Amino acid sequence: MDALALEAQDKMGKSIESYEGALRKLRSGRANPAILSGIMCDYYGDKMDISSLCAISMPEPRQLLVRPYSREDLKTVAAAIGAANIGVNPQVEADAIRIIIPPLTEDVRKDIAKQAKGLSDEAKVAIRNIRRDYLDLLKEDDSMSDDYKERVEDDIQKIVDDTNKKIDAILAEKQQEIMTI
Repeated sequence: MDALALEAQDKMGKSIESYEGALRKLRSGRANPAILSGIMCDYYGDKMDISSLCAISMPEPRQLLVRPYSREDLKTVAAAIGAANIGVNPQVEADAIRIIIPPLTEDVRKDIAKQAKGLSDEAKVAIRNIRRDYLDLLKEDDSMSDDYKERVEDDIQKIVDDTNKKIDAILAEKQQEIMTI
């Protein structure tokens, strides 16, 4: 396989990793510490990620326990979780924040499955954009023969097809997880 095709494959792999990271943030009926990733807390005037200020554990399948490293941060972390609009209500205890993940209704499950499908479509668009960029590079380069360009185009298309199959498989698995009660 050509170096250009391998480079395209590497970029598409990174797109899949990004897609999987976005899917981890979606709620499925179980508690998942990843739903808190990306929540920014006010820390003495600066914004910091919640994972750098707290230890997050999962004592039960539908429960998260967030323990700030400093007790002074308890209220700001709870306020940030409440403001994040992730569908949970943080309960402040003595030195921790307990988050009980409510069971999902059928309508909410369908909405979350639609969000997962939307993320899938975005990932596929990113893959197509990568393909377009590399095909444009091939067209601009006059030092390669037409046969060689066709071979590289075929390699890139095979990589795109494989990547789209991976995205579809990941989506099917996530939708199954979301729809499971």
